[in-house]
Amino acid sequence: MDVRPAGIHHVTAIAADPQANADFYLNALGMRMVKRTVNFDAPDTYHFYYGDRAGNPGTIMTFFPWPGAPKGRLGAGQATTTSFSIPEGSIGWWQEHLSGLGVETSRPAERIEEDVLTLRDPDGLVIELVASADPHGTEPWDGGYVPVEHAIRGIRAVTLSEHDYERTASMLAGRLGFELTAEQGNRYRFHTHGDAAGVGTVVDVLADRALPSGLVAAGTVHHVAYRAPDRQAQADWRQRLVDEGVGVTEIRDRCYFTSIYFREPGGVLLEIATDGPGFDYDEPLLDLGRALKLPPWLEPNRAQIERALPAVQTGV
Repeated sequence: MDVRPAGIHHVTAIAADPQANADFYLNALGMRMVKRTVNFDAPDTYHFYYGDRAGNPGTIMTFFPWPGAPKGRLGAGQATTTSFSIPEGSIGWWQEHLSGLGVETSRPAERIEEDVLTLRDPDGLVIELVASADPHGTEPWDGGYVPVEHAIRGIRAVTLSEHDYERTASMLAGRLGFELTAEQGNRYRFHTHGDAAGVGTVVDVLADRALPSGLVAAGTVHHVAYRAPDRQAQADWRQRLVDEGVGVTEIRDRCYFTSIYFREPGGVLLEIATDGPGFDYDEPLLDLGRALKLPPWLEPNRAQIERALPAVQTGV
């Protein structure tokens, strides 16, 4: 059975202020809100999904915005950076755009033959914009505040920071089918199937035994989800993990996909999510993100849930 990943499905992080989070990802980064729902396990909290026009797998950044959430700490055992792919030649435009909004950025740097611009969101989450000439196969959002010729194409990569690089590398290259394709200092780059093209194909592992252990809270990544094309592939992947002694959850219904969760040896929480049914499961493509959507089992509690959620203006 083939359990190799098809790339990143989404990355989920924690925020503190729902309005500040929406303003940044919609206005500063120009993404589309493709779903406004709640944390299915804690429905008094929003779950925002941002992505391209259709919410294609590989373009999705999601947040649990908990008002007043404590500040997290970046460190080992975490996904410490999320990198978005932008068109080649767009770094200068993004510098000017973000500066005009008062968002501080690093000076552009070159890493493994890529131009990289680093910034932080309102909670301190580390974001990179990576200029890439790769074909992306996504649909950049043309209804926001960023011209489509410069718009984010999807997630390029995540960076995992680890005390014990060897154990994490062993899982990536062994159980999960990634291939080591480049090394630069203490950075080790893995690709899905050894393929450098497309969105969500890269995992960088930073090896640093001196890092403090990370603390997952506001401004940090909660988990990284990889793609399974369908339920059968997901079930095969789960069985493979069980057979190899990895603690993995049952399959969970997330309405727009189904999920399993497990931890890699360094402690980063990973998810395997199916590509479908997709974000137009409960609302038309043109209306994505406009209304609060609830799963069927929470719909009877809609009035109570809506009273518990803070008002958020998204401009959609």
